[in-house]
Amino acid sequence: GWAGEGPGAGGKNRHVCHATARLEMGSLWEEFNRLGTEMIVTKAGRRMFPTFQVKLSGLDPLADYVLLMDFIPLDDKRYRWGWGNGDREPDLGVLSSSLPCRYAFHSSSWLAAGRAEPAAPGRVHFHPDSPAKGAQWMRQIVSFDKLKLTNNLLDDNGHIILNSMHRYQPRFHIVFVDPRRDSERFAHQNFKSFSFPETQFMAVTAYQNHRITQLKIASNPFAKGFRDGDPEP
Repeated sequence: GWAGEGPGAGGKNRHVCHATARLEMGSLWEEFNRLGTEMIVTKAGRRMFPTFQVKLSGLDPLADYVLLMDFIPLDDKRYRWGWGNGDREPDLGVLSSSLPCRYAFHSSSWLAAGRAEPAAPGRVHFHPDSPAKGAQWMRQIVSFDKLKLTNNLLDDNGHIILNSMHRYQPRFHIVFVDPRRDSERFAHQNFKSFSFPETQFMAVTAYQNHRITQLKIASNPFAKGFRDGDPEP
């Protein structure tokens, strides 16, 4: 469905107060979320899948807007994927005759492994079409398909820097380009933010949950090489 900002939306500029955003591919996001979404981070930067896409409504067609995203930590923990009892993984070959095939999946999970590492440098990603008129933004689905995630703290390509094995919530922001000369005085009134809980994810350098790997291959059109048994391009 359509989503608006939560409590605190009052006092916003009339150019943003009626803005709404609907997350595209919501059912796919929810399918990943039920398993525990994982997003790959690499030194060179990796695009997100599913891609963050929204359909906008309620903008002033003639006003200019900048669209951007940022990512906030969901908690102060670092995680690992493993077995809850601290023991080594059991020999599934021995157990297979008496346990369902889902055993390995249900017995391993994300476990808190200590305090979070120091926060990576906070960055935002501006949609490359910014600024643009409200009419343009509302005309078609807005896709952040150029956004890349990296774990390189020294990245100089403008990618979003995240810590691997930490959980994040993407946030989407609509900013009205205020033509007033003293517009900075009204900065807090000129934006509206949106968070979709189903887009939360764990940043990883390699997929940990094999079900996430399977779903990514099945639903990502760029994963054809995997489906055909070819190595990753």
